[in-house]
Amino acid sequence: MHLQENTLKSDVIYEGPIFTITHDTVELENGNQTIRDVLLHHGGVCVIPVTENNEIFLVKQFRYPFRTVTREVPAGKLEKGENHAECGKRELLEETGCTCTEYIYLGEMYPTPAYNSEITHMYLARGLSFEKQNLDPDEFLDVEKIPLSDAVKLVMDGKIKDGKTQIVILKAARILGI
Repeated sequence: MHLQENTLKSDVIYEGPIFTITHDTVELENGNQTIRDVLLHHGGVCVIPVTENNEIFLVKQFRYPFRTVTREVPAGKLEKGENHAECGKRELLEETGCTCTEYIYLGEMYPTPAYNSEITHMYLARGLSFEKQNLDPDEFLDVEKIPLSDAVKLVMDGKIKDGKTQIVILKAARILGI
């Protein structure tokens, strides 16, 4: 079948609390075989909270693999079987202290489709109210508020490196006419 690969064998080589890695043997459409190492992930969700003045909240946090602080929209990983809308609202509250009255689904994205099964769901939050930030014990982050137009410039200038954050900022700006 054109543009299809058939799995002949799949071996779990790592199973952890966040993801599983398999080492798969597949048959290509021309009959040849090759190896596909796949990171299996339950997925994630990100939320761009936008105020009535078109300002957004970003979180700054240390990302160990890159040994640097990144700017990102509030986000989190899904537990197996968890509803992504509810997960996003929970992460928004935990990381920023925000709740919202308007919650708009912006679609899904595949962050690294060559080897990772993760799907990231994206939301726009409006009608914000503020409560107390409630971070997980292993979370350390700062929240900053900036105009959405400035965030677009940061994306276009390469200052925001996180892919999900880039996409959701540009989507929100387009939807809101910024």
